[in-house]
Amino acid sequence: MGKIIAICVSEKKGTQKTETDHAELKENYGILGDAHAGNWHRQVSLLSLEKIEEFRQKGAHVAFGAFGENLVTEGFYLSQMSVGTCFQIGEAVLKLTQIGKECHSHCEIYKVMGDCIMPREGVFARVLKGGVIRPGDEIRALPLSDDRPFTAAVITLSDKGYAGEREDKSGPLIQEMLECRGYEVTETLLLPDGRKSLEKQLCRLADQRQVNLILTTGGTGFAERDVTPEATQAVCDRMAMGIAEAIRQYSLTITGRAMLSRAVSGLRKKTLIVNLPGSPKAVRESLEYVLPHLEHGLSILRGTEGECAEQ
Repeated sequence: MGKIIAICVSEKKGTQKTETDHAELKENYGILGDAHAGNWHRQVSLLSLEKIEEFRQKGAHVAFGAFGENLVTEGFYLSQMSVGTCFQIGEAVLKLTQIGKECHSHCEIYKVMGDCIMPREGVFARVLKGGVIRPGDEIRALPLSDDRPFTAAVITLSDKGYAGEREDKSGPLIQEMLECRGYEVTETLLLPDGRKSLEKQLCRLADQRQVNLILTTGGTGFAERDVTPEATQAVCDRMAMGIAEAIRQYSLTITGRAMLSRAVSGLRKKTLIVNLPGSPKAVRESLEYVLPHLEHGLSILRGTEGECAEQ
């Protein structure tokens, strides 16, 4: 159990948030009157009072709202909580959607102190249920349900697709197949072939969004810019090659060209990353074969099931 210490808003992006004595949370939108509200996953930002006080002890003179946070909370180390955790504040309910953020341009705090805590300690949430909140209100973290849907992200790698010269058919197909099995697809991305941007997005989706499953499509062949496997291996803590091998083995029963696939599969923290082929036909065949078997592994990763053991 914790409580709200301060509520801060700003009417324009790029301006410092200032304290207010109350705020109205609107479902699927955010805080009314705040510039960062809208139809996206970062509707409300939260920061722990404990982390602000630690930063102040270094000599920083920062008011509430200076880091861009909407809610200052006491009683929770927010950055150590799991994405998907829900918070209840009176009638309102928030769902944690992201831990930390990328700092695109250093703020004034960083320029003075050489550090800023928001990129690593701030968290973001979506409003599931609206209501009026005030400083002093209790905030309660609700337990995560074991039967909550798995979350997933889909990344298409294609130079021509990114340039608008080819329609991406594989990405939407993957999303459709995942949603048909009950997955919550939190993000879909279309990137050019290449390692740098893919590695960056794989890390963000695994570390900040904490999605259970990332499926990539494209970039697994012999072309010079087909480097999806290299990017995947670079960010993984452990490999899980049985999945990629199973896809290849099954695909070889359909076409001998499957032997040319360099796809890999692996784990980054609690996220499974699987490379899929680029063509919609091969994507469908691959997913129909492996999807029914992935959920046990995903349950083990998030701690809701144990390992199988022979009797």
